[in-house]
Amino acid sequence: MTGLKRDFGGDAAGYYHRFRHGYPSAVVDALADAFNLTGQDVTVDLGCGTGQLTLPLARRVRAVIGVDTEPDMLEHARQAARDADVPNVTWMLGSDTDIPALRQLLGDGSVGAVTIAQALHWMNSEDLFRAVKPLARPGGGIAVITNGTPLWLQETDWSQALRDFLEHWLGTTLTYACGTDEQSQRRYREGLAAAGFDVFTTAVDYVASLDLEQLVGGVYSAMGSRIPAASERPAFANQIRAAVDSHDQFSERVHVALVVGTR
Repeated sequence: MTGLKRDFGGDAAGYYHRFRHGYPSAVVDALADAFNLTGQDVTVDLGCGTGQLTLPLARRVRAVIGVDTEPDMLEHARQAARDADVPNVTWMLGSDTDIPALRQLLGDGSVGAVTIAQALHWMNSEDLFRAVKPLARPGGGIAVITNGTPLWLQETDWSQALRDFLEHWLGTTLTYACGTDEQSQRRYREGLAAAGFDVFTTAVDYVASLDLEQLVGGVYSAMGSRIPAASERPAFANQIRAAVDSHDQFSERVHVALVVGTR
């Protein structure tokens, strides 16, 4: 949500872990094909959150470094890796500005891919793209992945009703699409090309079915420090229920867009 501080610790990290969409196997296949990833490759998942992409990607390569700025996000990711028996992930507290340090640690030309899944809108993309290029091996590169339009900006009756409620509750107009809009996608393509990458795009589309708990949890996962206090959440959920009227199930068309830059 635009204008909100990037603060996803505490309960917000828990909601992010429970309710954010994962990535279909077709997305991991597309990444593996784009960079010719093998069991000998190391990849970096920048802005990894609680590991939604990190863990399935780890099953395709030798090792993944998951990087995020929020310790609570990384703690959920570590637990998820243990639960899923994925041992080949290292978790690092850091941000996009730490790519030069990773270059010093790993060496230039050492990484098969850097993935940024639903996180680039928090970063300085132009500086990041330039910093990543020497880190990637020949044929490797960087992939920007956006995982569907925010729940409150979709073209369905329930989404429009949700947006009306959230705008009233927050006291602001919600227009920011978290990098999923065409203007942002074009900027990513142009930025990768300017940094010297060969650029192409691909996408994976699927339909998700949500119940009210998942809808509310998805909203909480995006609110960061603005999440209601625990004592206020039942009332907040009831207000969402009233806003979306009689819907018990919500069909969401999810468009996973990949902007890929290769060396």
